[in-house]
Amino acid sequence: MNPEKILNLSVDCVVFGYDVNTKSLNVLLIKRYLETNNNVLVDDYVLTGYHVYKHETLDETATRVLRELTGLTNQYKKQFKAFGNPNRLTSEKDLPWIENEKFNSRTITVAYYFLLKTEDVSLTNNKYSAAWFPINKLPDLGFDHKEIIQEAYEDLKVKCLSEPIIFKLLPDKFTINDVQDLYESILGIEIDNRNFRRKLINKKYIIALDEKQVGVSKRPAQLYMFSKDIYDKIFEKNYLISI
Repeated sequence: MNPEKILNLSVDCVVFGYDVNTKSLNVLLIKRYLETNNNVLVDDYVLTGYHVYKHETLDETATRVLRELTGLTNQYKKQFKAFGNPNRLTSEKDLPWIENEKFNSRTITVAYYFLLKTEDVSLTNNKYSAAWFPINKLPDLGFDHKEIIQEAYEDLKVKCLSEPIIFKLLPDKFTINDVQDLYESILGIEIDNRNFRRKLINKKYIIALDEKQVGVSKRPAQLYMFSKDIYDKIFEKNYLISI
């Protein structure tokens, strides 16, 4: 027996991933395509999302949607806003899709964003035709998903300055330059290298490893790791921490 859906309540997920090779903050989107009698009615991209089942919490729905898209669980997630504009699903290009999928045009969606490493997601033979797009080079989007992504991005920019969430986007072992590149990618600014390096290596929760980069053409850089245990202890003691 299929679970019963709440027809006018959904969850949409903004999945952020960072590519250390291209130094790009990306969003994972799925293909939306509808054709009738060789006439293309809809051809764009949207966020992954779905109706909330009656037996689920909102968090459970978001986790299910991410798992079905990527196969991943236990990723960092944040519920950041509800979107309920009466016209959010009723633009001219969205109406054929709504009619074909029998969606309730007055659907309210609760939006989450997830943070993960692009390398952890295999898109080979993905049934949703999912693809990564740089945050500043998004394709044509359906519904109000451009607005949802922008709201998620603004929230991420604020939150990454007060909590160590960026380490969810980096490999377990990273260089100081990797951290700086990620901050610059998220914030869209240039950061003074010497000042940033000095501040970061003085953080007790940034642990220097007895390892260096391998397989690089230039001089290999020192590797570090983030210690959540140490961060949590410092946070409990001081309550407020400046990243």
